[in-house]
Amino acid sequence: MADPSSGSGGAVSGEASKSGSVDAPANASAGGRTIGLREALLVGELVVVVVLLAGVVTYLLPGDARDVVLRTPLLIVVLIGGTAGVLWRISRPARPDR
Repeated sequence: MADPSSGSGGAVSGEASKSGSVDAPANASAGGRTIGLREALLVGELVVVVVLLAGVVTYLLPGDARDVVLRTPLLIVVLIGGTAGVLWRISRPARPDR
């Protein structure tokens, strides 16, 4: 293992190596995209809107359908699926045509 104080054996602190080192600065781009506060706030706002709409739709359902939604693990399955979709989207590298 290289001695960090020797100046050899890896990327200099604050510089990203070609393999996507952990030493990348906080404002580094992810696959060519710069991720900022605006995008994070937009995703948070979208999540809040989707949850509120789901609550309204659940309220408008007839009694039997509402019971299925509220008394079964349907909501948990939907949340797990949505989370998996978001994590899959985030983890994919950026396509060069976008």
